[in-house]
Amino acid sequence: MKHILFSLLMVTSGAFAQSLPKTEAGVVATVKKQMPETEAFLEKVVNINSGSLNKEGVRTVGKLMSDELGKLGFKTEWITLPDSLNRAGHLVATRQGKKGKKLFLIGHLDTVFEKSLPMEPFTRVNDSTASGQGVNDIKGGDVLVIAALKALNDQKLLDDASITVYFTGDEESGGGAASRIDFVERAKKCDIALAFETAQGLHSVTTGRRGSSSWTLNVKARTGHSSRIFSDLGYGAIYEAVRILNEFRRTLGQEQYLTFNPGLIVGGSEVHYDDKTAKAETIGKTNIVAGTALVKGDLRFLTEAQKESARTHMREIVDKSLPLTKATISFSDGIPGMEPSAANDDLRKQLDKLSRDMGIGPVQAGDPGSRGAGDVSFVAQYMPCLDGLGASGKGAHSIEETMNTKEYPLLIQRTALFIYRLTR
Repeated sequence: MKHILFSLLMVTSGAFAQSLPKTEAGVVATVKKQMPETEAFLEKVVNINSGSLNKEGVRTVGKLMSDELGKLGFKTEWITLPDSLNRAGHLVATRQGKKGKKLFLIGHLDTVFEKSLPMEPFTRVNDSTASGQGVNDIKGGDVLVIAALKALNDQKLLDDASITVYFTGDEESGGGAASRIDFVERAKKCDIALAFETAQGLHSVTTGRRGSSSWTLNVKARTGHSSRIFSDLGYGAIYEAVRILNEFRRTLGQEQYLTFNPGLIVGGSEVHYDDKTAKAETIGKTNIVAGTALVKGDLRFLTEAQKESARTHMREIVDKSLPLTKATISFSDGIPGMEPSAANDDLRKQLDKLSRDMGIGPVQAGDPGSRGAGDVSFVAQYMPCLDGLGASGKGAHSIEETMNTKEYPLLIQRTALFIYRLTR
């Protein structure tokens, strides 16, 4: 019974390839034939914990991916990172050809599920759903890339293609800008970037997605007996922190694509925060005016202009201190935004035509506000990009993460043909 689902799909999806040229129909048939081994490989990698901080697990998944890509004629490399970043590194696989566009295919080896969390193995929930840690974000997408390339290689359609596959090891918990130096340099040598984060069904693709950064608010105030608050001791650090956060919400909270989440807030007589563990400790009493407060949050945006405008407004709000309080705010860059562009939409139109040719139907641009930050944004300023090409599913980053197994073969087929058309 193990592969009944995929066998049925091989029959029911046969009509999709009827209008395709013979070569492309052959690719579709090969993807269908290979689905049992594709599923088995997906199950194998899902059952290996590869949380961003589990360096051994990330490397193990990377080795499995590297072995598969090596069989397809790719030259594989492991990019090590400085010890100070505490990350496993990245897998790069390349083939150099003489035809078509040079493609940069993006995935990541890590998941949000660290080794300390309960393991959720690959499980068939029903005839259309599989669950497991990282099954859609992003191991389903990584395996999709390999399955598509395997089908093309079987049909001898990779021989003249120029493709770089770059699977990072720390997308879910980034090691900082230093971790993406090689990533960006390799991408600059290519013409088009395709990223395989979770798909939002068969009919949507990502032409723009928001970036992310972080901010830290520190508040200081006079401290003393609580009976003197609002008078000679002023308002205290906690009231000032609350004023600032409420003004952020009131003045900026309705701007499209802009969000800012205060993920941690502590206040009292003393506050201590450990960046390595993201743990805070505070000391305070009800009859003492709080002398310090700390807030840490993120800021998400679609464009660099939107990010800078928001930061300017936030600084202005911070500067309007309540009496006898003083606040400062600092910002740290994370992942840039992937701005929607005409070039990205032209690429979407090519995918839309292919999808219609296959009988799957149209492909529209998804809402940029519905996506978090992703690796593709690091290279979006240099070339046309699409994201959301991976496995479809729900519940990413939760114990309820699932993958749509009915759509999965069709997404592999479409990716294989998209790569073929772009590199022919």
